[in-house]
Amino acid sequence: DRLEGLKENVIVGRLIPAGTGSVINKMRRVATERDTLIAANRKAEAATRALQDETDSFASEDAEAASEA
Repeated sequence: DRLEGLKENVIVGRLIPAGTGSVINKMRRVATERDTLIAANRKAEAATRALQDETDSFASEDAEAASEA
């Protein structure tokens, strides 16, 4: 509805800025989507790092075992 707030002005019968708050709501929605995306990316990066650390740990254990033999 591109006339958000306009119908309310007619019902109330006095001047109220049309669309008041719609920009803020859009900014909040965009910020929430952005924050969700950032959190998902950070979680994926942490999982990748943990997997890499685990792989490095196994590789160093294998290297130690090979040097002892």
